[in-house]
Amino acid sequence: VRCRGDGCSSTTCVLPGGSPPRACAGCGGRIADRFLLFSMDRYWHTRCLKCSCCQAQLGKIGSTCYSKGGMVLCRDDYIRLFGHSGACSACGQSIPANEMVMRAQGNVYHLQCFTCATCRNRLVPGDRFHYVNGTIFCEHDRPGGGSGTLLSGHLPPLQGNTVLPDQKVRGWGGHSPPRNHVPEDVSGAPWESCTPDGVWH
Repeated sequence: VRCRGDGCSSTTCVLPGGSPPRACAGCGGRIADRFLLFSMDRYWHTRCLKCSCCQAQLGKIGSTCYSKGGMVLCRDDYIRLFGHSGACSACGQSIPANEMVMRAQGNVYHLQCFTCATCRNRLVPGDRFHYVNGTIFCEHDRPGGGSGTLLSGHLPPLQGNTVLPDQKVRGWGGHSPPRNHVPEDVSGAPWESCTPDGVWH
């Protein structure tokens, strides 16, 4: 298992007979198994190196894991929480693991970077916005004029130590649009509602 982020690397080790026992960083127990994992400068039972979100045993699901802010994550959960690069889609800077973020169409943003491309006003939870080809517009600067249906969104309460669902798009016959859907005719496309995503402590 190779771990990315926070400068760590992981390898699967085979202990030769007579090697001194190691303590597992996950459970604290003695590692008597022949196989163990070495990640983030610590030894782990193969069953104890797990994703902090989904609890998948990382040695079983692939050869890569990610570390950020003290969390060990599988690839899918890392991308879900921090995007493909772990960086803000607007400014390109790293997003700390304990920071709340805004999401739009799979992209992740610092709260202060989630701004209208035209007027540069920061969008806050509850604001309606339109997302066109990777660009965010506020309700007043909607491309193609002000026509079209405005849809109200729902803002879930913020809670510590949880990951809230991504903001949902309303107005697709009761269903969410396809994940990467970009409307052809932006003048009639629905609005999205700003919802901050979860916070980790």
